[in-house]
Formats: sequence, structure tokens, C-alpha cells
Amino acid sequence: MYHYRDYRKKKKKKTGKIIAAIFILLLTLVIVVVIRTLTYPFVKFETQETTETIDYSTSDEAVQRLAKAIRIPTISEDVTKISDNPFDQFKAYLPSAYPEVYKTMDTLSINKYGLLFRWKGKDTSRNPILFLAHYDVVPVAGYEGGEEHLSAWDYPPFSGEVAEGRIYGRGTLDVKSMLLAQLEAATTLLIDSFQPEQDIWFAYGFDEEVGGAEGAVKMAEYFKEKNITFDAVYDEGSMVVAPGIAGINRPLALVGVAEKGFCTLNITVKGMGGHSSMPPRKSSLVLAAEIIEKLNNKQLPAEIIPPVASFLNHIGGSMDFISRMTIANQWLLEKPLLRALEKNPATNALVRTTTAVTMAKGSDAPNVLSSSAGITVNFRILTGQSVEMVVNHVKDICADYDVDIQVGTAREPSNLSSEDTRAFRAIKNSITKLYPEASVASYITLTATDAQKYETVSENVYRLMPVYINEYEQRTIHNDNEYISLENYGKMIAYYKDIMQAFEMVE
Repeated sequence: MYHYRDYRKKKKKKTGKIIAAIFILLLTLVIVVVIRTLTYPFVKFETQETTETIDYSTSDEAVQRLAKAIRIPTISEDVTKISDNPFDQFKAYLPSAYPEVYKTMDTLSINKYGLLFRWKGKDTSRNPILFLAHYDVVPVAGYEGGEEHLSAWDYPPFSGEVAEGRIYGRGTLDVKSMLLAQLEAATTLLIDSFQPEQDIWFAYGFDEEVGGAEGAVKMAEYFKEKNITFDAVYDEGSMVVAPGIAGINRPLALVGVAEKGFCTLNITVKGMGGHSSMPPRKSSLVLAAEIIEKLNNKQLPAEIIPPVASFLNHIGGSMDFISRMTIANQWLLEKPLLRALEKNPATNALVRTTTAVTMAKGSDAPNVLSSSAGITVNFRILTGQSVEMVVNHVKDICADYDVDIQVGTAREPSNLSSEDTRAFRAIKNSITKLYPEASVASYITLTATDAQKYETVSENVYRLMPVYINEYEQRTIHNDNEYISLENYGKMIAYYKDIMQAFEMVE
């Protein structure tokens, strides 16, 4: 009995030491986490005090030039079906709207409607810079044969109406306004006898909304054939978003340094067909439903890629302590951080290849069991992953089913452009002058743009439309009631003018 009590005392003492050690370890861990949170080098933001101001007032003439461009319904379709008329109209409109540009710059048409402009610089040995835009627009629901159903539009979608401090119409945000803003900026500088230090090129596509195969691809091939390499390429992509994203209480200028790829898979699921009065235990449509559920529940893993890490470092300093702690201690808390990001569709899209089941089809009749069912799935592929990875992932999910998997449209994710370049600093400097209250952060563009086609001629490709946009305005892109405010249009012109002037001075 004595030995047993002695053993218990020793065991209790040993247990106490273990508990004390665990407590000390946990306390140390907490201290490390707290200290790391308090000392983590989040990007510090202070509203920029600058004596440099940019006049972004917009002349009535500039506004009317955009309004007239909006009135030309250059609606994207399959390029073989494009009616020449609106695209010919737009192509003919530009010389009358911007005579200084056409008088000074070399102009060239690629594949009839792709428009190239070369503004010769002082030093042609330097790599030029390239500004992109496109003048095709997506269709408008209810618009056909010139008849417009206006219930969802304050003003007709191709009216170019100027009202309430805005310009209304399809293309005001995506992205005729950007194209014209660049030409407005160039015209102003030409009138002032400005000549850039190096060549500036402009490339304007006509089929971006349907993939850019006949526009941007051909223009990029032209540059490649001529051995023209660009110091930087500027295109659409992200914007200056209003406060509210991820709980941030100030505007964010999100510069796309990469964009996601995409892949559409058509999956045919085979099963037993027949009359609905004698259904098998699992019809082809039921089997398809099982696959859909598995696709939705078992997605490719989430991860934090470099532009998203940079984005978190920019916004983290303004977030609550728990959020800052999670970002600052990813070595310990990466999984909780990813789970938090996955909860919101917008941030979930930043950290994973997303899976969207967009279409499903079974029988054409209510009393017929089809021997096959079809599923269409669209993936938006994260930088660092690939179309092949997506296809293999789906094959693994469908391993126990009789399926046929066909790849529809697909494109690999873009390359990743560096933040440590003159081109990126030029963006930051110009945005700071126009939006001193905004933080500039790198980002991954979720949608497809023409920018990726030009990676063959530049390592530095950046995606930003320099307009301040709220959540409602963002929803009007590719939707009803699209408009741009006069202030936004004026700031966009001022931004491009500043970039064109200051680029060579940015070190």
C-alpha cells in the first residue's frame, strides 16, 4: 500500500509538471501570436498629403464624344456573324472625334477592326508602353432590331443620355469610356505639344467579349512578329472600390497583377433509359445529381497566392484584432484564415479554383427517362493551377460513374506581374493624386480580359480601370442600367494623362 501511494504521488507530480509545461507552452504561443500580430508589417496607410493636384474637370465636348460613341451599338457576337455596319461606324467615328490623334500618330488596322496607334517618343530605343481597351459591348436583354425594352433602364441602352451627372448606356463602364478617355488624354497632351520619352502604343480590340481571338490575339501576334516588346501593358480589370469590402473602411484601388484562367467541361453521364413508369434505382439524371453534389462539396484546395497575400497585407492593418491576428500568424492559423475567406463568394474566388455548375439536362419529355444526362461546369482557375489539374480533378470525382468528359472553352491562368516595377509605381503615383484616401493593392482579376494575350510581348501586365465604383454600379456591368458618372469619366481621363506624362519619371 505504501508503494502504491508513493507511486500515485509521483504520478500526480509528473502530471502536474506536464500540465505546467503545456500551460507554459500555450502561454508562450499566445504571447508569440500577440506580439507577432502587434508587430506584423502590415502596409501602413496614411491619407496622402500632396501638393500635386490633378484637374479632372470634363469638358462638355469630351462628354458628348463619349455619348456619341455609346450610340453606336457595337454588340459582340461570333466574329463571323458581326454586322459590318456598327463596327464600321465606330471605326469611321474616331478620326472625326480625335483629329489630332490621327494627324500625329501612326495608325494601323489589324484584321479590319483591330485598331493600333503608335505615338512616337523621343527615344525609340526604349521599350514602349501599351494601353489597351475594346469597343465591343455585350448584348442588351430585350434589344433587337433597334427596339429597346426600357423597363430596367432609366434611359435607353444605346442613347448615350447625359443626365443626373452621368452618361448612360452599354459600354459606359465596359469599356468604351476607357478607350475614349485614353484618346482624350492623348489629344490634350498633343495640343500642348507634349511628346513622350518613349513610344506609346494603343491597341483597341473589337471582340474581347467573345474571347478576343480575332482582335487582341492578332494584334499581339503583330507586335511579336515586329519584335516589339513593351515595358508595361495597361488594361481593364479591377477598379477603385468603395469602402466595405472585407470590412475595410476606406477605398481600395485593386491593381490586377494576374487573372484567373477558365475551363468549361461538358460531362455526359450514362445510365438506363426508358419509360418513367418503371424507373431504375438511379437514372442518369440522378447519377448526374450525385456528381454535381460531389463537384460542389469536393473542390480543389484553397491557397493564398502572392497577389492575395499582398492584398491581405494592405488591408489587414485596418481590420479588427482577430482578423489581423489570423493574417499575421498564417504559419499557425492558415486553415482558419482560409475557412474565413471561403465563407464569402468574393473572397472565396481569390483563394481557390471555383466550381460553378451552370447547366444540367436530362430528358426532353416528362415521362421519359433519358439514357444520358448532361452537366456543364465552369471553373475559374487560380494562378499556379492548370486546365489539366481541373480535368484530372473531375475525372477522379467521376471515377465510379460511366461518363464522357469533354473540354469546352479553356484558357490557362495568366502569368504573375511584379509590383516592384516602374509601371506599378506609376499606377500608384497617379491613383494617389486622384484618390488620396485610397490604398493601392495588388489583386487577382477574376474575369477574363484581353490583357493576357499580350504576355508574349511584356512581362509587366496590369489591370485597372481607374474609376471609383460602388456595389450597385459594379452590378450594372454586363447588366441593366449601365452608366458612368461624369466625375469618374473626368478622373479616368486625368489618370491616363498623368500616366502618359509621368511614366518616364517614375524610378
